[in-house]
Amino acid sequence: MNATLKKSPLYILAFIILIFTGYPFVYMIATSLKTQQEFFESPSSLWSSFTLENYTAVFSMNLHTYFSNSLVVSIVSVGATVLLAAMASYPLARMKFRLNRPLFFLFLAGMMIPVHTTLIPIYVLTKNWGLYNSLWALIGPYIAFSLPISVFILTQFMQEIPKELEEAAVMDGCSPYAIFWKIHLPLMTPALATVVIYNFIHIWNEFVFALVLTTSPEKMTLPLGLRAFYGEFSVNIPGIMAALTLATLPLLIAYFVAQEKVVKGLSAGAVKG
Repeated sequence: MNATLKKSPLYILAFIILIFTGYPFVYMIATSLKTQQEFFESPSSLWSSFTLENYTAVFSMNLHTYFSNSLVVSIVSVGATVLLAAMASYPLARMKFRLNRPLFFLFLAGMMIPVHTTLIPIYVLTKNWGLYNSLWALIGPYIAFSLPISVFILTQFMQEIPKELEEAAVMDGCSPYAIFWKIHLPLMTPALATVVIYNFIHIWNEFVFALVLTTSPEKMTLPLGLRAFYGEFSVNIPGIMAALTLATLPLLIAYFVAQEKVVKGLSAGAVKG
């Protein structure tokens, strides 16, 4: 009983945080189920008449194309980032060579570059390569800008893997490639989950590069598609909320599926002993 009483302030604090973080999401769903007239009459109310006309309008405005484009770009970019970052982290964390630290600091330097300062060079590059207004014009920059933080997370996590496992594998005749694929990669699951969720959220919500590097509606991603709800003289707020609700669902599902591994990956290397 005493232990419960001691923890009661933490429970109260957690409940308060839940209210502040959960209310915007509840408000978004409640607003998406209103008509525009009901929203203007009572914009702050959570409960009103139930209507799905906003979701019907969302699907009729080519949302499935924007959704599929975002899904393809996010999956390909995140998949390539995870593979390249894991392969780069292995020698940086487990092998000793002259350029080990300079290469690692080079990746860290990539985290310090404001990504939007590269917008004009990337625009020129995609035009010269004939990739402009295609999904590949987005996938390349997304992979490049996701690599520095991914290599940093995976390198720090891989350094915590006991060397005895690697030594035992060498005694059994495993090559460095086999050690990476059969030992290190399975043990890196929490860190890989962290990298996947972090980069997926960033790429899924990215707007500026998608705005500059694509022009046709068939190649636009979901953040660009949401602009269709902004008229010249009015804004369909309930429609925007319906589109945002559908756009948020993949992120929530991905996080809830991998949340335990994400927490382990973020805390890896925080405590040594």
